[in-house]
Amino acid sequence: MTTLHRPTHRDALSALSAAFERGELVTVFGRCTVEYDGRAASSLGAGDRLLILKPDGTALVHTDEQRTPVNWQPPGSEHRAAVRDGRLRVRSVRENPDERLDVRFDRVKQVSALPVTGGRSVDVYGSEEDLRQRVLDEPSLVEPGFEPTATERETAAGPVDVFGHDAEGRPVVVELKRRRVGPDAAGQLGRYVEALARELPEGTEIRGVLVAPSVTDRARELLAEKGLAHVSLSPPASSTTPPSGDGGQSTTAAERSTDAEDGED
Repeated sequence: MTTLHRPTHRDALSALSAAFERGELVTVFGRCTVEYDGRAASSLGAGDRLLILKPDGTALVHTDEQRTPVNWQPPGSEHRAAVRDGRLRVRSVRENPDERLDVRFDRVKQVSALPVTGGRSVDVYGSEEDLRQRVLDEPSLVEPGFEPTATERETAAGPVDVFGHDAEGRPVVVELKRRRVGPDAAGQLGRYVEALARELPEGTEIRGVLVAPSVTDRARELLAEKGLAHVSLSPPASSTTPPSGDGGQSTTAAERSTDAEDGED
């Protein structure tokens, strides 16, 4: 690992060139301007910013706000560095489409080169799909005698996560939630049951089961009012590697969605 504090432009250039050659991850922090030219054009005036250069060609320019970069170049770009007109210029170039990102440093406060390796996969714990598969693999976790017959069964209220029949042959709607949920989830399950009641022969008894690690007190009350059940069940862990997406020049980046406490998937 190499770290230089307040290096001269020439020392910074030497460190960058060596890091590019070794295929290391590079960070540069200092006073700079940023210019992009490609599918559009943009520029940022002088300011203190963090530049991250990855060995796969990714370039990210961060300020002290937000988690997304203000400028970026996608994987497949080429990093170059030079000293021009008394400034350190770091350029990220992409040929198809033709794009160029220039970051010009008046002052470099820190340069770091890091031999980052491994850890490219992300362990995703507790996805709804994991929970669905757990139920399909072991239906008795919902209740003894439960037999799933369909997933994503369409109804007028939307697709049902898992549909099946209990030991007595009654239709069962199973709504899956990977985390603690509130009354919205109970209401959603109720709408599925009501939609199926209108679809199936009159008088058919349809049961609804909410499968989730836990529910709020209000959700438990609503389930009881509607004659619905709750089964406490959590999804197992699964290891997945997210697909690599194509990048582009933008002032925003894709956000990773999160669930609200009582939100629905």
